[in-house]
Amino acid sequence: MAGILDSVNQRTQLVGQNRLELLLFKLNGRQRFGINVFKVREVLQCPPLTSMPKSNAYIRGVAHIRGQTISVIDLSMAVGGRPIKSTEDGFIIIAEYNRTVQGFLVGGVERIVNMNWEKIMPPPSGAGRYSYLTAVTEIENELVEILDVEKILNEICPVNTTVSDDVAAQGNIQKDLGERIVFIADDSAVARNQVKRALEPLGVTTELAKNGKEALRRLKEIAELDCVNDITERVGLLISDVEMPEMDGYTLTAEIKADPKLAPLHVILHTSLSGVFNQAMIEKVGADDFIAKFNPDELATAVNKWVHCD
Repeated sequence: MAGILDSVNQRTQLVGQNRLELLLFKLNGRQRFGINVFKVREVLQCPPLTSMPKSNAYIRGVAHIRGQTISVIDLSMAVGGRPIKSTEDGFIIIAEYNRTVQGFLVGGVERIVNMNWEKIMPPPSGAGRYSYLTAVTEIENELVEILDVEKILNEICPVNTTVSDDVAAQGNIQKDLGERIVFIADDSAVARNQVKRALEPLGVTTELAKNGKEALRRLKEIAELDCVNDITERVGLLISDVEMPEMDGYTLTAEIKADPKLAPLHVILHTSLSGVFNQAMIEKVGADDFIAKFNPDELATAVNKWVHCD
């Protein structure tokens, strides 16, 4: 199973084409789930796990893999389901999110499918399992659910969103912005609110969008209705996730840079895809900067830099 991902690094040609590849897996039962291959380092049969005292209930233990100790999270439990019955028969998806490496215990792993982000749709509203989804899609006439891993990880180990006093004192973002807003696009409600909570104490007014398509539509609307020359009269900066249903952050950035009224807008790509992102991808779509989630000081420093550049 480890060999299923041996060509991940060759998949960077998907960047800017509004496409992704999903690794399909199951927890308990027939329901299929998906995870972006870019997030995945390795898939392997679950090794023996060592229990850790006083650890979160969703953590089934730690595994020692290639000289690294990795916490193994039972994804089924984390979204309110039954525990994976047998760890010996299960698989671990080793993934990198937000600068850390985790192991996700799943019932079974199927295959990789190539998808267009336009086929990835926002999830239905509702409680229970649906509150842990960022998107859904249909493959072979069956619903595939894409989990909000950032929400799961934040529930296990909450992220600090407070900007340090030293960084807050380095510039006057509020003065540089004036009446302008910072626009945030992210499909995870947890991630959107993390950015909002980090910036609002600095005097930043924000507007939020749930995906690239919604963000592009709103930015065009602002430029058309509220701006004489270009979007920077009302919006000082865009902070965008990369993975989003309907339109990803790469495509959003490319669309912005192709529109004369939107092109002057500075774009920071702010994503948990820290392990596979490189400078060439930024240049390909015309983004100004990249920040791996989630460090409030780095985020505030980047916002100060690009707002001050105007």
